[in-house]
Amino acid sequence: MFLLYVFGFLALIIALSLIGVSFLLDGQIKRRIYKIILFIDVAIIVLMFVGFAIRANLPNELVDAFGSFSAVFFLTQFSCGVLTIIAVAVRAVHRKFHKATPFSPERRRVLSYGMIYPLMSLAISLYGNRIERFDVTDRFFDIPVKKLPPELDGFTIAQISDVHIGPYFSLERLELVLKKIAAAKPDLLAITGDIFDNVAMNPSAIKLVDSFTDKFKFGIWYCHGNHEHHRGISAIETELTRTKIHWLVNRSEKVTANLYMLGVDYPSSSPVMSSGGRGEMDKVFENQKREFVTKALEGVPYDSVCVLLAHHPEFIDDGAEKNIPLTLTGHTHGGQFGLLGYSLLPLFKYTRGMFVHEDCFGYVNTGLGSWFPCRIGCPPEIVYFTLRKKV
Repeated sequence: MFLLYVFGFLALIIALSLIGVSFLLDGQIKRRIYKIILFIDVAIIVLMFVGFAIRANLPNELVDAFGSFSAVFFLTQFSCGVLTIIAVAVRAVHRKFHKATPFSPERRRVLSYGMIYPLMSLAISLYGNRIERFDVTDRFFDIPVKKLPPELDGFTIAQISDVHIGPYFSLERLELVLKKIAAAKPDLLAITGDIFDNVAMNPSAIKLVDSFTDKFKFGIWYCHGNHEHHRGISAIETELTRTKIHWLVNRSEKVTANLYMLGVDYPSSSPVMSSGGRGEMDKVFENQKREFVTKALEGVPYDSVCVLLAHHPEFIDDGAEKNIPLTLTGHTHGGQFGLLGYSLLPLFKYTRGMFVHEDCFGYVNTGLGSWFPCRIGCPPEIVYFTLRKKV
């Protein structure tokens, strides 16, 4: 299913690119550009799949350089196609409501100032690849909690997610992020999965995270994401047992006398995108989520304040069902493309930001890393949640 999404999106990009060329160029040059674009697109796609098969043997610098070029090239095509279609539509509307211009042999089908569109598209793509994906945003939320004990009023939890250690996110960048969070002095750091995503780098990444546990008064708390399961979960858990990181797999731990952190695993039946329309598989997914949260709540006093860590955002529903005041998730990357704070690719039930169910809050972190090295209107983020007594 995921490969179908990928191929479908690539086909859409190529189609938009060819549509754009047809309106921006004319004659022999148009046919030449068609051939060049198709050749480069096919070459990139072939190299992508070959590279994926041998990725363990490739240096991270090479993967990052190729991934960045590919992302910029494809996104430039996509943006140029979209901008061209918008311009054609605007021109058609203008001509419909204005007096037609007399025909002239010099008039061509191409759009006026045609080079503006590919240049604008290239600038947008380079911004997403070279600037925004590195521009980490800090976000702050107050979370009102009923019957919050006085000692927890002002308790602050920092959250990061979806770091994806590897070619697009180095250990050095992770260290800088951890130093930045530690300097803000939250009471604890929560990591909601997809951080240890490179077999060769995972041991060093785990040691690096562990070296920061003492920088937070109540330590670092972590739950698995789907990529940890793809990158040797047994080896990752073996390394975690040697650390002071609180890793939670369908269980809880007491933070203070009245605060418990809960963490759940990533369900094996999770959908690629949003659940719905999968029949029996959706029932299995719902049952797994419910079972995981029930296990995590075992032994937790009923009057305790709980915070649930989960990778998949649909655990927000389960947190609300169990009256858990705050559920922190990730997984979606916020779609990586947004406008005015909203995702342009809302492929999940909960894609980005805060969701409220009566007195229960759920948050979907946009993540620090990337599926591919580009973000536009959806910057990476560190989020701080401060518990407040609800009046």
